[in-house]
Amino acid sequence: MNITCFSDLLSAAKSQPEPQRLLFVFAGAELPSTASAEQREQFASGEGGELAPLMCVDKAVDEVAHFDALVAEAAEAGPLWAIVFTTALSGRGGKMPTPLDAQAPLQQMVDSIKAGRLDGMLPFNRRGEPVNLA
Repeated sequence: MNITCFSDLLSAAKSQPEPQRLLFVFAGAELPSTASAEQREQFASGEGGELAPLMCVDKAVDEVAHFDALVAEAAEAGPLWAIVFTTALSGRGGKMPTPLDAQAPLQQMVDSIKAGRLDGMLPFNRRGEPVNLA
């Protein structure tokens, strides 16, 4: 399935044979302490920087009605974010993964984002559109 928007992700997760728990890591942009003057100028104009995980959450796929609901919940829970990274954790034998099952994969996502390894995660901007970070 081609994921062109957040709704596509929800549809794909709902269509899987095993129940899915969606994992989300919300990230903001930061300016590294070693940034050059040019990088500082670009960052001040809204470009560049590096991604920094701010908060994470896991939800059963049926707990996410639509992207706007996720954005509203994130606004209540934490700081302003720029990109949300998503992935899914598949259940087994018809059983939904628990929040406890999601802890290690969420930490792996956070660690991967910090290291700049973004493979296997779908990033979305604040409008629910996929982002190409290549």
